[in-house]
Amino acid sequence: MTALWEDILHNDQLIQYVAPIAVDAALLEGVLMRTKDDPNASDVVNYAPFTLLPSVVPSGLLEQAYSVQQDFNLLVDEVSQNTEFLESTLSSTVKVDNFTAQLFKIYKQVLKEGVAQSVVLGINRSDYMFDHGADSTPALKQVEINTIAASFGGLASRTAAVHRHVLNVLGKSKEASKLLTNNPSKGISMGIAKAWELYGSDRAVVMFLVEETQRNIFDQRCVENELWKRNIRVIRRRFKDVFEKASLDNDKRLHIDGEEVAVVYYREGYVPKSYNKQNWEARLLLERSRAVKCPDIATQLAGTKKVQQELSRPGTLERLLPNKPEAVARIRATFTGLYSLEMDEEGDKMVAMAIADPERFVLKPQREGGGNNLYGAELKQVLEKIKDSPERTSYILMDKIKPLPALNYLLRAHSPLKISECVSELGIFGVYLRQNQDLIMNKHAGHLLRTKAVEHADGGVAAGVAVLDTPYVI
Repeated sequence: MTALWEDILHNDQLIQYVAPIAVDAALLEGVLMRTKDDPNASDVVNYAPFTLLPSVVPSGLLEQAYSVQQDFNLLVDEVSQNTEFLESTLSSTVKVDNFTAQLFKIYKQVLKEGVAQSVVLGINRSDYMFDHGADSTPALKQVEINTIAASFGGLASRTAAVHRHVLNVLGKSKEASKLLTNNPSKGISMGIAKAWELYGSDRAVVMFLVEETQRNIFDQRCVENELWKRNIRVIRRRFKDVFEKASLDNDKRLHIDGEEVAVVYYREGYVPKSYNKQNWEARLLLERSRAVKCPDIATQLAGTKKVQQELSRPGTLERLLPNKPEAVARIRATFTGLYSLEMDEEGDKMVAMAIADPERFVLKPQREGGGNNLYGAELKQVLEKIKDSPERTSYILMDKIKPLPALNYLLRAHSPLKISECVSELGIFGVYLRQNQDLIMNKHAGHLLRTKAVEHADGGVAAGVAVLDTPYVI
């Protein structure tokens, strides 16, 4: 796969010349993040890390990833509406994983009271790697689906222009013209705008629910600014603000600081450290409201690793998507081996297999946000410790996907310029909208390619491991 840029990659003089041009292009295009030292101010910012050159993506696999996205949207929506499925799938997880248990408790309470929102907005990102199996033809295999706070749609909308410029400077204008335009922030904002419209109040605002530490603000601003262009007002608030200032009226309309909120777009709330007692109360208040939550709590639960593993069981997809055999086949083709670690014979067998051959598997807890998965010696160590404890049921086991590495330069502020063996992960953004039982929108909304050095097993761009990239489709 490295043959494509062979003439450039090993030409040190050329690399030294073009790397600063690439960095300036990223700054000009707004591929930005705040700094670690000052994550809540934009006085000093830096470029978000990215690859010097675009990475090869086989055209058939990109097309396959796009063509299955609407199926995944439908599937997530079906799972989120299937109380029985969520209850039985997560029954053992909620006993041992406090975070999932808290989410589930809110889910049950809101169901009991009656769900106030009639519009459901889903914005997700399905992530894949290209597995080079025994016969070495690459296959598209799903890593996970993110149903809450799926990020980098904004910065991904600006990365292709950087790589186009770099290729032009390197005298590769023909290759530069082949880079696809990509604008997830537009598709994401279109979903939010439509949800705002269906909510039915011109005066209401969209509220971005954001973290205390906001390094990745420019990624969010891309989506936010698209909404302002449509004359939709956006406010940014934290859980703390919701706890202190938000209230529901008799019709369960959500108000904060004198504004009625039509849509709550979560860019926070997917990891345990986001919550203390007050923040859980704030989350419950939001869930009880009539505002369109993206995602609602059922959709967040639909994105858990345990649900992912359950979906891969024979017969599950057919049950959830009856009369849709083509969709089922397209989805199933992207699954890799996923295994339950329940306290039963099957679970015992899988634990023993993973301890015996840890390099074959990945151990995944019920967590989003990157940097949580366990590999190799660490996987073995953890499983040996918890193999006889119900704690093991809070994890799932997955076959390790084995992509073919390619050479590239990863550009990071204050890091030396060096060639790295890299692997890439492709994400496709999906947006869907349902009003009561009518599906009003179901589309894919662009892609995100992230690349990391092979020595880093896990973690995304925000976690500081992967960098932004652009597909060079062949």
